[in-house]
Amino acid sequence: MGLQVRQDDLSTQEVQALIAEHLSGMHRNTPAGQVHALDIERLRAPGVKFWTAWLDNSLCGCGALKELDSLSGEVKSMRTRAAFLRRGVGQAILDEIVRTARQRGYTHLFLETGTGPAFEAAHALYLRNGFAWSGAFGDYTATDFNVFMAKPLGQVGAIN
Repeated sequence: MGLQVRQDDLSTQEVQALIAEHLSGMHRNTPAGQVHALDIERLRAPGVKFWTAWLDNSLCGCGALKELDSLSGEVKSMRTRAAFLRRGVGQAILDEIVRTARQRGYTHLFLETGTGPAFEAAHALYLRNGFAWSGAFGDYTATDFNVFMAKPLGQVGAIN
C-alpha cells in the first residue's frame, strides 16, 4: 500500500509524539519567543484541520490547515519524520491542504516558517508549489527568524 494522508484527531500516543518532536525541532532551531508552532490543544481548536501521512502502518508526517477568515487559511505544523525525508510526504500533505483550502473556497493560503539551514527544504517545497515570499500577515511580526509566503488559489467560485 502506498502513502496515505488522512484526517487525524491527535488522540494516539504516536501522533502526539510526532507533535512533540515537531515542537522540539522548532525550539531547537528558533530562538525562544519566536516559535509559532501549534501545540496539540491548539491543533484541536475549531477552524483547524489536521492530517497525518502513513506508509503502511508507519507514521511519516503531519500538517494542518488553520482558517484565518472565510477566504484564507494558513499552512501549519508541517513535519516529516527523519526516516521518511525526500519521499514525497510533505508534498502529499501539502496537496491535501491545498485541495481542502480550494474546497472551502479560500482565495489564498499563507504560511510563516523559520529561517536558516533547518528550513531550506521547507522553503523549496513551498516555492515549488506556487508559494511566493510575502510580508507578515495576521498577528505575526517579521523578525530575523521568520519568513512569510503566500499562494493565490484563484477567485471565489473559480475552478482551479
